[in-house]
Amino acid sequence: MNDELNAMITLLDDSDTEVVSIIESKIKSFGDAIIPHLESAWENHSLNPILQKKIEFLVHDLQFAKLKSKLINWKENNEDDLLEGLFLLSTYQYPDLKKSQLEKIINEMYLDAWVSIQDLVHPHDIIKVLNHTIFEKYGFEANVKNFHSTSNSMFNLVLQNKKGNPVALCCIYILLAKKLDLPIYGVNLPSLFVLIYNYPGITFYVNAFNKGQIFSRNDIDDYLKQMKLEQEDRYYISCSNVEIIRRILTNLVYSFQKHGEEEKQEEVNLLLEILKKS
Repeated sequence: MNDELNAMITLLDDSDTEVVSIIESKIKSFGDAIIPHLESAWENHSLNPILQKKIEFLVHDLQFAKLKSKLINWKENNEDDLLEGLFLLSTYQYPDLKKSQLEKIINEMYLDAWVSIQDLVHPHDIIKVLNHTIFEKYGFEANVKNFHSTSNSMFNLVLQNKKGNPVALCCIYILLAKKLDLPIYGVNLPSLFVLIYNYPGITFYVNAFNKGQIFSRNDIDDYLKQMKLEQEDRYYISCSNVEIIRRILTNLVYSFQKHGEEEKQEEVNLLLEILKKS
């Protein structure tokens, strides 16, 4: 296998574009299992930057195909696992990332919050504990200066840099709430993403981008009036995890557009197509 692959890789530098196209298709037919061999070949051709670049493109194409397949599977079979969706999106730019790296941080935060809410009954007090855990103890904050940065859509960077846009900070809240068995979910508002605490007889909203400020349905009314939008039901109720990931992908498309990265913008649009409503 290695000899055959090495021979094919050498032909990637052929002057005949048709030959190169055939070789690329053949290599891709092996699937993502071939990636380690390609990475090894990249190291062995350090004196041929053109060939290295072609290998890089092949590796990326294989990784992207793998991501698309996994995203389809997540949508169809594992949508309930929000962290998995966030992890998959992060692998778009960090293909070597391990889900356990994200789980470790979320689990640490969960244990800290769990200890503090054991004797609490009132939902507002529970929110105070979550706010203290997220924004004070762990130091997360709104990424105001780089609101449209691609880092806001890479959950590993959000956890690493402790900065995020509204949907990123809400995702931390939602992940903790699920582990704590709390009725806290995302609400997909235009130009803003917030949270709803939704329990029979008790409903209110939380703005994670403003350090977990609690607000009411009337405040959403006012917000929609300011935005000159109709008061549609979907602006007051929880959204699905697929909608959350779609929102993040939409933000990512805009970020790449702002930075003139057209190829990445097109690829993320393909990921968005996968998550469109059936």
